[in-house]
Amino acid sequence: MKLPIIRQLYQNQTPENLEKTLEVLESFTEFRGTTEEDMNVAGELITNICGALEVHAAVQSGMSEKDALNSFAQKVLGSIDK
Repeated sequence: MKLPIIRQLYQNQTPENLEKTLEVLESFTEFRGTTEEDMNVAGELITNICGALEVHAAVQSGMSEKDALNSFAQKVLGSIDK
């Protein structure tokens, strides 16, 4: 997870574009020839896209961009600590 990438995706892509890209990446990870390195890269991209989608939803609900980004980061870090 990289907040600058999530911010960039949030600012420059619509939720619809992000969802389409997410579908493609998820399909790619199901290909049996996908290497471990490919899976790591795809996983990082999926995490960043999901973060951007969550930021879009939070901002739509009235949260500021900064608070939405920080909230997502805390959510991810909290899940790692468990």
